Amino acid sequence: MTRINPTTISARLRLCAFLAALFLTVAPARAQFLEEWQARVTQTQAEQPHWVTPLVTVTPRLEQEFRFDILRQRTPGGEDLLNLGGGKGLELIPSRRIEIIIAAPPPYLIHHDRNIKDGFGDETFLLKYRVASGNEEHSSYILTFFLGGSIPTGSYKNGSPAAVVTPTVAAGKGFGKLSVQSTLGVGLPVDSVQRLGHSVAWNTAFQYRAKRFLWPELEVNSTFFKGGLNDGKKQTFLTPGVVIGRFPLHKRMGLTLGTGMQIAATHFHAFDHDFIITARLPF
Repeated sequence: MTRINPTTISARLRLCAFLAALFLTVAPARAQFLEEWQARVTQTQAEQPHWVTPLVTVTPRLEQEFRFDILRQRTPGGEDLLNLGGGKGLELIPSRRIEIIIAAPPPYLIHHDRNIKDGFGDETFLLKYRVASGNEEHSSYILTFFLGGSIPTGSYKNGSPAAVVTPTVAAGKGFGKLSVQSTLGVGLPVDSVQRLGHSVAWNTAFQYRAKRFLWPELEVNSTFFKGGLNDGKKQTFLTPGVVIGRFPLHKRMGLTLGTGMQIAATHFHAFDHDFIITARLPF
């Protein structure tokens, strides 16, 4: 029969007591931290228009949510590409005028061309700084600066050969039930510039609040290429769609859904059309 050392029992009891005391001390502090965080987010979002985030155009508003998109693209060669995640992920508001977006996890690309391997795409992130804003009672406008970036973490060439930094200016204005949100940014590769060149992305979304939860929209998504393999070319997509939400679930937790189709409107385009499904859990 194994004999238990009283000293060992005493040591274990002291350890359990210490862990219990630590939990009782940390738990209220954690609860207070989360409560203060959410109160700050509520105040921050009260100072800006209450539109919904468009399908493609990144909203200048500050949002806190988890977002997952599914994109099904048809290439000019007739092949399909399925993008799970769409480079979206976790969006947090750690400060009154700041939002951080991290693609967690990075998108996963599924090719219908057997000669191309499936795999994860590049890791991306975005930092927003809201310069000025007013809610619907104060002119319904917003101006925000972005600093985006991507890291070439894609597997089997499912990404860029170099990191890219993308400074962007974003603005929005409301006119009753109609809102316009627009962004203008330029991609600056840190390497392989002769191959990648610089791309200027200009996206504009027109939304109309038809019902409490119903937001039909039309977006114009354009990219202009300077230098690189596509020097001098431009591509534009027209994106009709609809966003439904935000449905309340529990306290600040909600649900937003949306769908639409990007349709090529220029002779040069990376894909013919792109079917989009988005699901978001704002909190």
